[in-house]
Amino acid sequence: MNQLLSFIFSFLSLFSLSQEAYDVCSQALELCPNNVYTVNNIGASATVCTNCEDGFNFCFPTNNTIWMRFTTNSSGGNVQVDFSDLVFENNPGQDNEIQATIIRPSVPCSSNSYTQVGNCVAAASANFQLTATGLLPSTTYYVVVDGDLSGVGITAPAEATFNVSISGTGITRPTPSAQIYQSQTTICEGENILFYVDTINCPSGPQGTLFEWYKNGQLIATTADTVVNLAGFSSGDIVSVSYDCFSNCPVNVTSSSQPLNVVSFIVDAGEDIVATPGEQVTVSGNTTATSFYWSPQYLFVDPQSITTTVSSDKTVTLTLVGTVGNCTKTDQLVLMIDKGLDIPNTFSPNGDGINEKWIIPGIENYPLCELKIYTRWGQEIFSATGYNESKAWNGMIQSRKAAEGVYFYVLDLNDGSDIIKGNLTLIR
Repeated sequence: MNQLLSFIFSFLSLFSLSQEAYDVCSQALELCPNNVYTVNNIGASATVCTNCEDGFNFCFPTNNTIWMRFTTNSSGGNVQVDFSDLVFENNPGQDNEIQATIIRPSVPCSSNSYTQVGNCVAAASANFQLTATGLLPSTTYYVVVDGDLSGVGITAPAEATFNVSISGTGITRPTPSAQIYQSQTTICEGENILFYVDTINCPSGPQGTLFEWYKNGQLIATTADTVVNLAGFSSGDIVSVSYDCFSNCPVNVTSSSQPLNVVSFIVDAGEDIVATPGEQVTVSGNTTATSFYWSPQYLFVDPQSITTTVSSDKTVTLTLVGTVGNCTKTDQLVLMIDKGLDIPNTFSPNGDGINEKWIIPGIENYPLCELKIYTRWGQEIFSATGYNESKAWNGMIQSRKAAEGVYFYVLDLNDGSDIIKGNLTLIR
């Protein structure tokens, strides 16, 4: 039983202390200025062979390395890497010193290409620094940290948790910032507004700079440009923009607009109305606009009154126009004129003296109307201008009787209203 418990404990210990990804050079932790990183080499390993990532010995041999990297700015210069708050594992026979240096590789993670730069620390048990001067611009360097394995009675390399930060002229960069501008702070309801962001000290981000635009914290647009044209706002809405600067160690930058003032008011023309030609009907709209009028004005008794009368001889769209300041809003209703037409869909020219002609009651009110009748195959068989009872179709095609069946008509009243189309059944 004791052996089983010992095995379980050992297994769980190994699982819980599995090393971070930066145990491997190719996954080195990126060090960025103005940041502090807590790292450890607990459970780390070393890959030691000719031209392997850990196949070097500058001021120390490798035992359980971890890797970090940084990229100098466009000017290059001096760099200092600070190690602080070292906390060592304290197992029997385990060392309590770590070692570190800065490396410039000509081939990433290939030890034959490494050049050691700056100082090399071989046995540190408390806070220490790595410093390097005159580093090349826009160049990637590695920081390698290893646990010491030396001394009487030492059987295991040192393992520690510690903080790392980086500073210096070779790594610092100007602080990026942003300022969002808007074409106006007061807009009309439904109006578009132009936003522009001024990017300050911001080289392109990792994939080229993309700008994410938000309304009250909700993403509404993504652009590759610093300008965006947006709509759909209410009073109090705030637009913000977010984007990343720098390819290495990207920094997110945001800026927000002033709250928007949206001029909103009611303009309601009311429901559609049906009337007869020339009939005076009342329209009663609703608006909170400071000024308003009805259009077309010549149809109304008083186009500046919210409740007024109107008449027309044909179907027409009536518009209520409201204005507040520089903002104009409209709403419409349709005044539909009932022409009084009762177009029958059958007639029976069979010689019994009843319903012998296709007579359209009310058609005499439209002396300029044009009527055409077609067969089901689209052949025109009858046409008349000023169609009325005396010109009504009697079911003849020239001098012969039209066959019994369905025919189609097209009636244009020539009064500005829509063309009327339908079918007509001839019964013998």
